[in-house]
Amino acid sequence: MSDYKKLNIKDWAVEDRPREKLLSNGARSLSDAELIAILIGSGNTDETAVELSRRILTAVGNKLNDLGRKNTDFLQSFNGIGEAKAVTIMAALELGKRRKEADVFDKNKITGSKDVADFFQPILGDLNHEEFWIMLLNRGNKIIDTFMISKGGISGTVIDVRLILKNALEKMASSIILCHNHPSGTMQASDADLQITRKIKHAAEIMDITVLDHLIIGNNNYLSLADEGILN
Repeated sequence: MSDYKKLNIKDWAVEDRPREKLLSNGARSLSDAELIAILIGSGNTDETAVELSRRILTAVGNKLNDLGRKNTDFLQSFNGIGEAKAVTIMAALELGKRRKEADVFDKNKITGSKDVADFFQPILGDLNHEEFWIMLLNRGNKIIDTFMISKGGISGTVIDVRLILKNALEKMASSIILCHNHPSGTMQASDADLQITRKIKHAAEIMDITVLDHLIIGNNNYLSLADEGILN
């Protein structure tokens, strides 16, 4: 029989315990695994919370963005992670996304494609399906509103141009920005992407509304049709 005995976090030196480490040195001093360990509180009979957290991160290549794409079923496949702990982890990851989104809203002004990407990346970057969103801007390029227009993919979903223009006119928007994601991560505009861009752009021009850009969001990257000179 093995003499191995798992050390509980309470048995660790005080400076090595995640909670105490955070209080004394700040959150930035903790590894991703230690932060997750604080969320889940405990491990299992064979692993401390930190060891379990490290194993979860290893399963996603130590990439938090990839962990954010997983669901509760994935998390609950690890011994020691029940529904409550899985939900806690997912809630924390979602707060991180919303914080980044809020930074752009606080700024409230779009100065280039990166601002748009920073706004939509937390919303679209982790999805396993396509969504098509619209951003409405006033004459000062400040954000008036954003809304989803379709879900499930451009080629398989009817984009209602009338609904887009109706919202833009009701909110007195001077310009709009189109955005959708490619779950595959392919950063290339398809024929369908270009066709729907032209359709919306031409319809908006009749209403004196400008389509400034169409962004394709991937996992940690993006493509701007305006930057690429193919917004036509």
